Amino acid sequence: MTKKEDEQRKRLKPQERLSHHHHMRIRWKEFFTSDNQTAAKDATLSERAVIVGHIGMMFLSYGTGAWRVRTAMNTVARKLNMTCSADIGLVSLEYTCVDRDGKSYTQALSLPSTGVNTTKLHYMSKFVYEFENDDGNWTIGEIHQRLTKISRMKAQYTPWQVGLAAALACGGFTFLLGGGIVEVICAFLGAGVGNYVRRKMIDRRLTIVANIIVAVTVASCVYVGAFYLLRLFIPLSKHLLDGYIGAMLFVIPGFPFITSGLDMSKLDMRSGLERMAYALMIILIATSVGWGVAMILNVHPQDFLPLNLGAVTLTILRLIASFCGVFGFSIMFNSKIQMATAAGLIGAIANTLRLSLVQWINMPAAAAAFIGAFIAGMLASFIHQKIGYPRIAITVPSIVIMVPGLYMYRAMFNFGFISINIGARWAMQAIMIIFCLPLGLIVARILTDKHWRHAG
Repeated sequence: MTKKEDEQRKRLKPQERLSHHHHMRIRWKEFFTSDNQTAAKDATLSERAVIVGHIGMMFLSYGTGAWRVRTAMNTVARKLNMTCSADIGLVSLEYTCVDRDGKSYTQALSLPSTGVNTTKLHYMSKFVYEFENDDGNWTIGEIHQRLTKISRMKAQYTPWQVGLAAALACGGFTFLLGGGIVEVICAFLGAGVGNYVRRKMIDRRLTIVANIIVAVTVASCVYVGAFYLLRLFIPLSKHLLDGYIGAMLFVIPGFPFITSGLDMSKLDMRSGLERMAYALMIILIATSVGWGVAMILNVHPQDFLPLNLGAVTLTILRLIASFCGVFGFSIMFNSKIQMATAAGLIGAIANTLRLSLVQWINMPAAAAAFIGAFIAGMLASFIHQKIGYPRIAITVPSIVIMVPGLYMYRAMFNFGFISINIGARWAMQAIMIIFCLPLGLIVARILTDKHWRHAG
């Protein structure tokens, strides 16, 4: 749109303005004929229903699962004297509100994309909690003002800060996979630059496929460049190039992976399957790019060189690396420092326990993942009760570090070279762990949340 066209558009009456975006933006206030001083309970059916839909779409856009979206919509609808029935997907929402006279209002809404913003999710949860406590006695103007304030909140962190968070997360991730100081340094640099580029592309609203391909390519190239730069001063084995996989793990779609399992456990199959398909798409793109880099460099995945650390030293370093990894991922999800710190502490305990169970008592990786996720879920429930942070905002970052990105990459690498048996073995190990992670959270939620454990 030219500057002249934009000026002409601004001179139009509100009802004459139409969105020029491919996914046309909804002008929520234009649904209302009642003034801002009208009590929401006294508004028309369509106006009350639009409030419910607006709240549901905001929750959905911040990355939470169908159960939380529906809970928020139901809470608001009850206070506005309506019944709400919603069908929720990854980026779309169809719902019907019915008043006491049997009249109904239905809308079908969709988002242009999906993402995660735990800070906005926290404020939306507070909004619904306060609305319920006030028995819905707010005016239309108050509701508009609060929702507008949340929706217009700027990102907590700049691109370079998000890049630094990814660097911290992937550096910790690489150590936990078995990498040494060289692999950690190179992964730190690669992930930092890669996620910086990714954030800049997201800010320009570039398609997800393009930003993943470019970000993973940049991260891998920076890792390799950093390795050869270090090699000019220190004699290093090319075996250390294998750690480049750690530099691209910032693209792991932890939120949709975990929420897909949670949604399916509550029979929100549409949302669960769409989220799983979205997560798999990202994984396939990222691992395919990693496979391409491996072919160019003639690198074959191998186990990391042994670190030869004592049990106590290794455990302490795992606690630190797990905290750094989870803290970094939380910052990438736009969590506040306090929320990221809480998630980091949970992740440090749960993930270190998981790794210790695998290494010291030879527990199967999937079983250890279940226990680690269960512990994370129980600790998150305790923090939720004491502080009020949304469970999902601290549980998902705390177990993203457990998602087997390395296993997925090795599966894709071997499939690419038609080593089907080896690829299938890695894929099955990854699938078992991915299955057990949300299962651990589900069991913890059933034990600690009386609403969650009931089907109705």
